[in-house]
Amino acid sequence: ALIARLGLLRRLRQAFGDRANGRIFAPHLIFLWLIVHLFIGYRRLRDRDFYCDDPMVQRTLGLKRLPDVATISRSLREADDECVERVRTLARDLVLERIVGEAMARITLDFDGSVQSTQGHLEGTAVGYNKQKKGRRSYYPLFATVAQTQQFLDLLHRSGNVHDSRGAREFMEECFQRVREAAPAAQLESRMDAAFFDQKILCALDDLGVEFTASVPFERLVALKAIIEQRERWRRIDDTWSCFEMSWKPKSWDRSMRFVFLRQRAVKQRKEPLQLDLFAPRDYTHRYTVIVTNKKVCAKKVARFHHGRGSQEGLFADAKTSAQLDYLPVRSLCGNQLYTLAA
Repeated sequence: ALIARLGLLRRLRQAFGDRANGRIFAPHLIFLWLIVHLFIGYRRLRDRDFYCDDPMVQRTLGLKRLPDVATISRSLREADDECVERVRTLARDLVLERIVGEAMARITLDFDGSVQSTQGHLEGTAVGYNKQKKGRRSYYPLFATVAQTQQFLDLLHRSGNVHDSRGAREFMEECFQRVREAAPAAQLESRMDAAFFDQKILCALDDLGVEFTASVPFERLVALKAIIEQRERWRRIDDTWSCFEMSWKPKSWDRSMRFVFLRQRAVKQRKEPLQLDLFAPRDYTHRYTVIVTNKKVCAKKVARFHHGRGSQEGLFADAKTSAQLDYLPVRSLCGNQLYTLAA
């Protein structure tokens, strides 16, 4: 019923074009099988052997028998850039249709990269930042997610040795333009981490009328340390947080922006041995963060909005656990991109 309601089979046939060439298992049917394969909780292509004779899966796909693993692998390997781009456009259109149907007043797009590791030498992989599996080759795609609906809007596929901001400005501008065309009345906004703290990116979003918040990296801006140390009066937000704000710009910038300085009161970690039978007083310390924004609301609302971007990490975790977003099934670049789009 879901496949029929979305018109998925028809739209996949259009996306893959005339690549069937008289085959029993056309590429669009292979891709639809891949989606169903992930729906029912399987990961590796070889896992199709567990349900290859299941009549429910065959009926869902409209097939009398399922393709074998060799046929599936060959179909993924033969995919090209044009095919990947068409499927990517279809996936994005499906999300935009849901955004329009919800008629949301505000649409929040979060941007972040996520590592896809592999043990082999797959096409397009490279050794880069990999916190969990150091030294492994990987892809590092940049994802755009919709905070209100918890959906993946689009992705920019990249090798594993690139910085978060590589190609980010053009990709972000394209995402916001697509959303604005679909929902012109909605207010667009975005939340970003310190990797996207760049004048070109922030100014581009400001010129597009997008409200944004971005974390500011302390290690790159030594002047922020002096500003915080010299500050004596902090405005209280609650028992834990306090703040102040100012219009400021780094020396290399040509435009000033609103910087919100936040201070969080936290219990100081005690590493000495604990004497549980005696009273141990609590020492408090402060943790500092800085957010750059063009939002016009108060600092408290800016902080709440920006801290909500942690939900994107949960979305990545769910996608990798339940939809196998971190799995790379074949050696070809386009085949792995198709698998990622299916996930």
